Amino acid sequence: MTAVRILFASCLCLLFGMPLAHAQEPAEVPTPLPLDQLRTFAEVLERIRTAYVEPVDDATLLENAIRGMLEGLDPHSAYLEPEAFRGLQDSTSGQFGGLGIEVGQEDGFIKVISPIDDTPAARAGIEAGDLIIKIDDQPVKGMTIMDAVEKMRGEVGTSIRLTLVRGTGSPFEVELNRAIIKVASVRSEMLENGYGYIRVTQFQNNSGDEVRRALNSLAEGKELKGLVLDLRNNPGGVLQSAVEVADAFLDEGLIVYTKGRLPNSELRFNATSNNPGRDIPLVVLINGGSASAAEIVAGALQDQERAVIMGTDSFGKGSVQTVLPLNNDRALKLTTALYYTPDGRSIQAQGIEPDIRVERARLTQDVEERGLREADLAGHLDNGNGIEEQSGVVGEAAERPQDSDYQLNQALILLKGLNITRAKK
Repeated sequence: MTAVRILFASCLCLLFGMPLAHAQEPAEVPTPLPLDQLRTFAEVLERIRTAYVEPVDDATLLENAIRGMLEGLDPHSAYLEPEAFRGLQDSTSGQFGGLGIEVGQEDGFIKVISPIDDTPAARAGIEAGDLIIKIDDQPVKGMTIMDAVEKMRGEVGTSIRLTLVRGTGSPFEVELNRAIIKVASVRSEMLENGYGYIRVTQFQNNSGDEVRRALNSLAEGKELKGLVLDLRNNPGGVLQSAVEVADAFLDEGLIVYTKGRLPNSELRFNATSNNPGRDIPLVVLINGGSASAAEIVAGALQDQERAVIMGTDSFGKGSVQTVLPLNNDRALKLTTALYYTPDGRSIQAQGIEPDIRVERARLTQDVEERGLREADLAGHLDNGNGIEEQSGVVGEAAERPQDSDYQLNQALILLKGLNITRAKK
């Protein structure tokens, strides 16, 4: 029993950061330590060391214990070993290796939160909500999310096979080649004369500045009558960047606030008067792949009545993760707070409900048959406006994003209606 007592004292030191020399002194904490459970932990550790079929070193056992503590909290808290810690840092800076999917965990399987634009996963047709059930024929049931991510990462150019399930359908396989994922977090273009489009794929450190530049570029030398902000399949990212993006469309008022147990986890973010988006009519597109920081932006613009939210319900990740570096090149990714929209709504496990629900659909355009019109008749009367006769041959126009994207098409139609209504006031 002496060895067990020494081991028990060592466990207390490791778990609670106490110096070993003072391990037996009473700890001054608000609630008593769960001594029975700690004795059980020490006993289990000792039984594994002595009775497991193969020797396992103490470092491995304790690493597994730490990993288990974090994974037992919620799907987003995790113990980051050096490689995973570096990967997380790379993903927020905009370049990393892998397949290009943001994943979570559901019922023991790995769930796709969102594929990232222009990555192997997006090109392979992987969609938000898909469940990954096998990685290279290895079942993921019971696999930790960090282990699954580690298996999906690998040398650039190497192939990987995923088995997925979509909804109630049958399992299907996709084969992908790993690549360097260079995420351009913001892109913009004009949909039609006067109507702009900004797509934010992920909230990185510089996304706020990129949105402001895109707004200024779209409005340069022309009247901007309306704008679509596309946050579909945006898995989130840096909280501060989400605040900056929302601030680009607001003059004042609360954007988001967080509440947690620690005093420094209770934060409030307010809009400033630096508003390049001015009062341009705005439609925000969301779907089930819009999560976390994307929901902060949508929720703020909805509560402030600054935008019409269109699409389908968002993912519902309303928690804030803080990365806490440790002193051995490792880190904890720990859920430290919940965030709330300006009206006090918690998005956790509920998501943002759109103002106008528009399901994803395939948009096809029929070729219009141009029949005989008055202007085609020989000797027709001129209307006096000097309009020249039109040829019956209609040229083929270049395809635009809204021609094949039903939700985007509906957003553009709504913007035109809003613009007409404003003009008549």
